Amino acid sequence: MNVDPLVWIVSLGLAGALLVVDVAIVGRRPHVPTTAECVRYLTLYIGLAVLFGVGVWVTSGAEFAGQFFAGWLTEYSLSVDNLFVFLLIMGKFAVPRAYQQTALLIGIILALVFRGLFIWAGAAVIDAFSWVFYLFGAFLVYTAWKVGREGEVDPDDEFHPPLLLRIVQRIFPATPDYHGVKLTVVEGGRRLMTPMFVVLVALGATDLLFAFDSIPAIFGLTSEPYLVLMANLFALMGLRQLYFLLGDLLTRLVYLNIGLAVLLGFIGVKLVLHALHENEVPFINGGEPVAWAPEIPIWLSLSAIVLILGVTAVASIVKTRVDERRAVTAPEEPVVEATD
Repeated sequence: MNVDPLVWIVSLGLAGALLVVDVAIVGRRPHVPTTAECVRYLTLYIGLAVLFGVGVWVTSGAEFAGQFFAGWLTEYSLSVDNLFVFLLIMGKFAVPRAYQQTALLIGIILALVFRGLFIWAGAAVIDAFSWVFYLFGAFLVYTAWKVGREGEVDPDDEFHPPLLLRIVQRIFPATPDYHGVKLTVVEGGRRLMTPMFVVLVALGATDLLFAFDSIPAIFGLTSEPYLVLMANLFALMGLRQLYFLLGDLLTRLVYLNIGLAVLLGFIGVKLVLHALHENEVPFINGGEPVAWAPEIPIWLSLSAIVLILGVTAVASIVKTRVDERRAVTAPEEPVVEATD
């Protein structure tokens, strides 16, 4: 897929313009978005992603369009998983609802920066060392195993701060009170960081950790840096609105960890098979491609992703409704009075 530099510039320019508008709206009036506002923005961003995919289909063919849609869906599902951690961070630091939009927006900007750097580095490494697909595949299979063992995420769980956040909290003096969306304030002649600054560090450190999972995953679906970048951009657009729209409904996705584990495991196996198919490692099959290793076509990958996510969502909804019915119909336990 040959992408003209002008296309890169226009694509990044339009994405940047949308981001600037978003920043301007939130910066002018920090508030809790209404459901109608969230739906409008999500419809816009999803519509733009679908339109972009159709454009790729028309200009570059169904193969690359399928790669984009597979990457976009995968990144979107991983981004939804990120929202659970965002909920933990917001709860841990008691971020007022009116300021959560600003925190999330800056966190998304940081995610774009980190993922952009990882995409650039990943593309350079893949171009120079084809065997890196073995490492990516093994890492994703390990991540799938780890995610599958984590179990259901509860927003009331204890938040374990990343190392970067612990270092910042230890070094810099802080005030316990929020001062709007300000990051620092001067009190008693001293410059102190506010809880908002700490929250942004927590979001940034978390985004950095998530990039280690998401970038290898999407490179398992497409090796085109342009499609990787655009899939990430569209996956992160609307994430802030999705956070407020779903809210407590995120806790209903009780099987999300299992679905993501299966998804990451599938992509990890796909990467290993691809590495075997293109093998150049001397101690594997004498440095020759492994003939029996099949290449999983993109249409099959896209179908598998849609099926995995669909089954995960339906199973989660059914499980939640069954649990709610049982809670309603369960007989109350008799109260036993203590006796002397």
